[in-house]
Amino acid sequence: MKTLVINEPFVDDFCRTQRWAARTRGRVLRAPDWLAYATAVLERDGIPAELYDFPAREWGIDRLGPLVKEREAEAVVLDATTPSIYSDIHCAEIAKNHGAKLVIMVGPHASAVPEEVLKDAGGAVDVVCRGEYDYTVRDVVTAAGDYRTILGISYRDQEGNVVHNGPRPFVQNLDELPFPAWHHLDLMRYFDGGKLHPYIDIISGRGCTFGCSFCIWPQVMHGHRFRMRSPKNVIEEIERDIELCPQVAQTGEFFFEDDAFTADRERALSLCEEIHARDLKITWSVNGRVDGGDYQLYKAMKRAGCREILVGFESGDQTVLRNINKHLDVDESRRFMEATRRAGLVIHGCFVLGLPGETRESMNKTIDFACSLGLNTVQFTAAVPYPGTAYFEQMKREGLIRAKRWDEWLDGGEQRAVVDYPGLTREEVEQHVDKGLRRFYFRPSYMVSFLMSTRDPKDLYRKVRGAANFVSYLWQERKTRPA
Repeated sequence: MKTLVINEPFVDDFCRTQRWAARTRGRVLRAPDWLAYATAVLERDGIPAELYDFPAREWGIDRLGPLVKEREAEAVVLDATTPSIYSDIHCAEIAKNHGAKLVIMVGPHASAVPEEVLKDAGGAVDVVCRGEYDYTVRDVVTAAGDYRTILGISYRDQEGNVVHNGPRPFVQNLDELPFPAWHHLDLMRYFDGGKLHPYIDIISGRGCTFGCSFCIWPQVMHGHRFRMRSPKNVIEEIERDIELCPQVAQTGEFFFEDDAFTADRERALSLCEEIHARDLKITWSVNGRVDGGDYQLYKAMKRAGCREILVGFESGDQTVLRNINKHLDVDESRRFMEATRRAGLVIHGCFVLGLPGETRESMNKTIDFACSLGLNTVQFTAAVPYPGTAYFEQMKREGLIRAKRWDEWLDGGEQRAVVDYPGLTREEVEQHVDKGLRRFYFRPSYMVSFLMSTRDPKDLYRKVRGAANFVSYLWQERKTRPA
């Protein structure tokens, strides 16, 4: 069955492949890594499949119908996020109207509320593949319409009733998966001002053992058990990627998209040893936690080519951290910064404002905390409760969600707060997000160090482009929000 796997369009600069789908302030464009895995499984198992990333190609929704018809697609796979779901359903309708016999929807929103999606789609979506969908999509495509024994799906039966089959076990041996089908994409098109260009995502492990109440990936998609690929398998993928896109080894970097790369210290060290054994001269960065390593690990990572760690500090207020089940002590953050600075690593700090228990005072405390840590870059984000997370259920139970429709999860494409707490409005949260960004980035000392640390002309291009995107965001917000 000829299958098109599609990262469909939405509003300009919308990035649906990140954890919180929205137009990022730096206008990040990230490759559809999970869809690339599903495409690779289809291809390996002899199913003709093509992966199309509409945002990267700068294609609008008007190209979808003709593409389905031109490629004579029998099956179409679409990704679903909360803020884009009504548009995603419209894409499903277009695919059906142009000849697709089977429309499959994947992703966090469809996984969290599959029955609602199937009913809202009114027959345009045939099957929802819930959670990790690498093999589930393949099984649906090859099922010839008999879905009764396929785990991990929801679908409409012949009478129109929604049927939920049992959950599918997570993929245990990740080494058995083929490498992502990057050959369908132009990897030079993807951009993130915080990463070297070009950059390629590597997913060397799935799942997260920690229980942060707001984080969507472990709660909805990949579970709370950390499953790891072997270092050998990971490095083989990196070598394949260099063959596909040599520039990534010349001026760019690999980014380990694992929820917490340093969660298993010995495995992280083994990866560093494998990089040395292969004599790979690469630059790479990772997601990490402040309690996931020590100076010796960070020094080994640096020697193996690690440039940066992205860390979810979330808040500078201990009460807020406790409320979200972060299991993190503020003092640990300062010890982490001391160890990573000694090792020579760059640190990007992620902070979330508007979490349960937040006040104006705690938000200002977090901003002060972020500016005091010696971070290289930061992001401030308004807390957004996504369906399927404990945070969403808490806010729904307490009646604090202000948005009434899923498309109210964005404001003209920008991420927006959707919760009003007693004594703290979502508008105040958004104002503090912008306040934090201005406080951090517009310090004269920061701007000087930002430019002085430039590596080469391509690095300067990355920084200037990212900074221009960021300033454009702030300028637009200044028109619509009080300072």
